Amino acid sequence: MNFKVVLGLGNPDKKYKNTYHNVGHAMIDFLLNNDIFPQNTLLAKNEGFMNESGNSAHLLTKKTGATPEELLVIHDDSDIALGEFKLSQNRGAGGHKGVEDIINRIGSKNFWRLRIGIRPMGENLKAEDFVLNKIKKEQLLILEKVFEKAASTLLKTILS
Repeated sequence: MNFKVVLGLGNPDKKYKNTYHNVGHAMIDFLLNNDIFPQNTLLAKNEGFMNESGNSAHLLTKKTGATPEELLVIHDDSDIALGEFKLSQNRGAGGHKGVEDIINRIGSKNFWRLRIGIRPMGENLKAEDFVLNKIKKEQLLILEKVFEKAASTLLKTILS
């Protein structure tokens, strides 16, 4: 599999830095710092707010000539427990407004998604009650391990 574009989702304002909703941005930073992807892969963060992520996806796929199958979107998923992740393709938005905007803007759901779990263990909160919370130090350590595991999975996927 060949990804031409890897797009991490989040919000641009400083007040959103280190929040669960910006896990996609944090994963891009991790990938850049660890040189996981070949140089011909564009790693980027959406420039607008989360719910307008389709604009970035559309512009980046047009700029690179990437098909939906060559796009990997990395984002938080409040339906997956903190410490877990899922790699999937050709799925609906599952209530994620940023992903929904990408599907609408590029006209396809056949792109890859790395969904990073952010649901606090044992908590039954609504997503809007915690996605914009700052990540605590102990949760950050869990996310760093998830980034390592996810990067390893991505590397295996690229090489297969």
